[in-house]
Amino acid sequence: MSQPASATTWPELSADSWTDTRNSLHMWTQIVGKTRLALSPMLNHWWQVPLYVTARGLSTGSMPYASGICEIVFDFVGHCLRLHTSDGKTHEMALQPRSVADFYQRYRTLLDQAGVAAKIWPVPVEVPDATPFPDNHQPGAYDRDAVQRFWQVLVQADKLLNEFRSHFTGKVSPVHFFWGSFDLAVTRFSGRPAPPHPGGVPHLADWVTRESYSAEQSAAGWWPGGNGAEAAFYSYAYPGLPELGQAKVQPVQAFFDADKGEFFLPYEAVRTGTDPSRLVRDFLQSTYSAAADLAHWDRAALERL
Repeated sequence: MSQPASATTWPELSADSWTDTRNSLHMWTQIVGKTRLALSPMLNHWWQVPLYVTARGLSTGSMPYASGICEIVFDFVGHCLRLHTSDGKTHEMALQPRSVADFYQRYRTLLDQAGVAAKIWPVPVEVPDATPFPDNHQPGAYDRDAVQRFWQVLVQADKLLNEFRSHFTGKVSPVHFFWGSFDLAVTRFSGRPAPPHPGGVPHLADWVTRESYSAEQSAAGWWPGGNGAEAAFYSYAYPGLPELGQAKVQPVQAFFDADKGEFFLPYEAVRTGTDPSRLVRDFLQSTYSAAADLAHWDRAALERL
């Protein structure tokens, strides 16, 4: 008997099923992401640093370097990291179980072979453990099946977030994967400035966070879980809105976490639902609408139905 479509396009991904692999991949994406930070010109809200979902995994997109442009791709189909340069050359290394220190050393060699000079600050951000990459010799994991399931969810989430993005004519971010927080996100903006963010993100300078949240916004995305929490779609507003938790949103599986100030829709509820895409669409639209109405956004000028 064939599986229902939702079982193949929205695979199982419980948080404790791939903890070690997720932790390894998080650090590896930070190392590659910091390369983009080093090479790319500054954009508002740090939009020059995230990664992007592709038909094979995650990519930096094009980055300038001395001889032209380069691109680094996590290929989750072939399970290798590829560095392409505009001189037509490709350098690669296998994605397999290895420590963060080993990955970092081999990655730096890859950059050197390609002639890409990038000054990387070798310390992780937005995580409790800030052991520098070269000093993290803890054995790493790489479960190919888990990584592919993670990527398959990213593909589905990316499609829906881009669809949601298309209905907004105001300032809106790309759909991008932030390697610090390890989540896929899209952000809509009202066009008004926001008060300074209080900061306090682990091992991240407050001035970095304040640039991210320098304008009034409504953000949504998908996070793969960790630290005892399961994967979920999320939605929040900045600055925070005291009445937001009382708003009526859809679907019924969605809930508001008062401590975090965010709405969540558990991934498990999505993947086991009869119409996963509809559940996500309803969640994105209803949580945004609640935030925009409470903050008195000029929705008529900002939205395209």
